[in-house]
Amino acid sequence: MKANKDIVVGMGEALWDVLPEGKKIGGAPANFAYHVKQFGLPSVVVSAIGDDPLGAEIMENFDAKELDHLIETVPYPTGTVQVEIDQAGIPQYDIKENVAWDNIPYTDKLEALAKNTHAVCFGSLAQRNVVSRQTINRFLDAMPDNPDTLIVFDVNLRQGFYNKDILCNSMERCNILKINDEELVTVSRMFGYPGIDLQDKCWILLGKYNLKMLILTCGINGSYVFTPGKISFQPTPTVEVADTVGAGDSFTAAFISCILRGMSVEDAHKRAVEVSAYVCTQQGAMPKLPERLLK
Repeated sequence: MKANKDIVVGMGEALWDVLPEGKKIGGAPANFAYHVKQFGLPSVVVSAIGDDPLGAEIMENFDAKELDHLIETVPYPTGTVQVEIDQAGIPQYDIKENVAWDNIPYTDKLEALAKNTHAVCFGSLAQRNVVSRQTINRFLDAMPDNPDTLIVFDVNLRQGFYNKDILCNSMERCNILKINDEELVTVSRMFGYPGIDLQDKCWILLGKYNLKMLILTCGINGSYVFTPGKISFQPTPTVEVADTVGAGDSFTAAFISCILRGMSVEDAHKRAVEVSAYVCTQQGAMPKLPERLLK
């Protein structure tokens, strides 16, 4: 791992998405860190792998992509996800349990990384097991307590691997919340305000958790970025979809990268939509982005 200042970290699951056409490297944090790197910012993926061929192949893959990483080897199998793509190109997931990324250890190296981290993106899925959940929380505690530090919680409600306590704690710790419309409905039911429209739900969460921003993605119905007193809306471009695996992660990575570059919320939002739409036209979560999207 390089000794950079102001690093952007993707933290949580690193795994193999086993797709109909074969396996592809995956996991939201790795996807996020990979796309941040394409925008020219120093990024690191934090996770864990098993001492097995799949783990070794993940490391080879990241090295080939020149993706910086802090990945520990632990006595659990490397994670895999069986992905089936429906006729609309929407992925369905079967996420294996009790795997390496459930058991990310907190180390001195990880604490040192946290102290140099400018922005981090973490999700709810990687917190399904207490070991990785505690590691994520300790990492957040060790990050610089600066007003410009970005802590992004990307809600990822999969297979019931979440609960209200995890979601509440994560929302209290983050200052940017990313959620999609279906997740927002589920969260609203859990939190006790199901009978109001999506925008009002977003305003409630923005205020309750004192967020800098709330990003709401609504599939083909566009996306929103809520900031105190203001909304940015972008329609979803019409593209020929290959699959949507990793599209949301590329959106988050592009948006955060552009914000860190000093772009306005509206311009960062527009670029994030363009990047996500392009990723939908490609197979797998980590395609190379064209130069026009990285300027």
